[in-house]
Amino acid sequence: MQRRSLLIGATTLPFAMPALAQETYPARAVSMVVAFPPGGQADVVGRPAAATLERIWRVPVPITNRGGAAGEIGNGFVARSAPDGYTLLMGLSSMTFLPEAARINGRTPAYTPEMLTPIALFSADPTVLVVPASSPIRTIEEFIAEAKAKPGQIAYSSAGNYSALHVPMAMLSQAAGIEMLHVPFQGGGPALTAILSGQVQALSSGPGPVAPHVRDGRLRALATWGRQRLKGFEDVPTLVEKGFADVEFYIWVGLFAPAGTPPAIIDRIRDAARQVAQDAEFQRIMAGSGNTLDYRDGDAFRRFYDEDAGRLLRVIRALGKIE
Repeated sequence: MQRRSLLIGATTLPFAMPALAQETYPARAVSMVVAFPPGGQADVVGRPAAATLERIWRVPVPITNRGGAAGEIGNGFVARSAPDGYTLLMGLSSMTFLPEAARINGRTPAYTPEMLTPIALFSADPTVLVVPASSPIRTIEEFIAEAKAKPGQIAYSSAGNYSALHVPMAMLSQAAGIEMLHVPFQGGGPALTAILSGQVQALSSGPGPVAPHVRDGRLRALATWGRQRLKGFEDVPTLVEKGFADVEFYIWVGLFAPAGTPPAIIDRIRDAARQVAQDAEFQRIMAGSGNTLDYRDGDAFRRFYDEDAGRLLRVIRALGKIE
């Protein structure tokens, strides 16, 4: 009888251990990966989110910046990590189309979107089209007319090929039937400097970086890529309003885990993420950094993610290989 009892205990132990691990999660530090250098959009949202998670979970939640290849390196690192909830990704919208861009350019992607499970969306800011305040162009209609009259002569800056500042302009070009000159830089900061210094004539940017320059009269906002008018830019029309029904682009930031992470752990992370979004200090920091809190999780985030990814993939495939 004693031998029989020992065998029963031995066979049930492997099933008990994962359940116990899920019940006590997190039992140690949780690494939050940002696939870009410090200071970018994902980092700006990720750091206060990590600090709030530390207070909720009472374990360290260090930020690890794994930049490179427009985010592909860091995204791939998390996608290949153990699906145990201890390595999370604060991802940017570009994560959905980077693998397709890699394939188009003859490279093997570092990951596929299916290798990452969406948990919670924290922000989703539409990009804003700006021109220098000295420009004679005052409306989006005039901008498109000028681009049609002078194909390839309106130069716009971006944070690099297939970046979150490049793709919305490609989207507009495809929808409006215009041709512009793309001037890629190594990051959003240099792209903004380029328009402020007169090197280029246009820029599509997240609202945070350009808002101070619109307010002080150095830049003029012509349109936004959102479905509704943007807070702080209430006088600026959306491209949807102007008849471009599917021209939407959001620089969004969301939390992801490696695919295969147990549902019980995903639920715990999602519950904590919801508490982060409700935290007064987190909300204050988000507002101060110019990011609009747009929290969604579960089915709501999945619907947003799938719709956005589908729209962006169509643009990337039409854009094709960049020499």
